[in-house]
Amino acid sequence: MIATMMVDIDHLLSSPIFDPNRCSIGTHPFHEPILMPFFITLCLFPQSRWVGIGLVIHMLLDSLDCQFTNGVWFV
Repeated sequence: MIATMMVDIDHLLSSPIFDPNRCSIGTHPFHEPILMPFFITLCLFPQSRWVGIGLVIHMLLDSLDCQFTNGVWFV
């Protein structure tokens, strides 16, 4: 599940790379809301269950960060 943090590599595509007020959800390619059904589907198969759970938790935590930082769940 720690390996699912590699999804944050898409932050390197942003300019600036780090912006404390930017919401990750909806602004980075691997953090698009349209990918959530795919991440949830990964949870259904034993071979990819831990990766799916890690990605879903990652997106939920990023959504919470957006809520606390900007007052929105995603952009």
